[in-house]
Amino acid sequence: MPARPLSDETLHLIDAIRAALAHRSDVEERPLFGTYAFFVDGKMCIAVKGEELLVRLPPDRHGALQEMQNTRELSPGGGMQGYFWVEPNGYATRAQWNYWVEEALAYNPLAKASPRKKKTTNTPAAAKKAPASTGTKPKTKAAAKKHSIFEADD
Repeated sequence: MPARPLSDETLHLIDAIRAALAHRSDVEERPLFGTYAFFVDGKMCIAVKGEELLVRLPPDRHGALQEMQNTRELSPGGGMQGYFWVEPNGYATRAQWNYWVEEALAYNPLAKASPRKKKTTNTPAAAKKAPASTGTKPKTKAAAKKHSIFEADD
């Protein structure tokens, strides 16, 4: 089944994250469990689904973070501590946006990377082919631009 096209709001949010991470050379973008995820140094840092952000933060701050307005746990059963959905009202101002991006980036060096699963093939000849590309896009220095997600700052 082909992937569903992304809405304009989702594309604006993805673009805003790209701009926020443009100064880094270790960013990889890829789909992940129905989200569009940004990996920093091989670890999931921030993802987008619809108009919501999924941020990865320190598990030891889970209790305090779940009390914040405009956030909810990824896994209410507690299996994924440190992962939070942030609703649009939670990142509507530049200060709120910066908080979530900076917190996710600050935790990233401490986060554990999940081992990547190797793709299996049915033919031995396929295993001898050249290694696949990493999927990273070349980074260009993006000029700071105003995104529609910050209209609340006007």
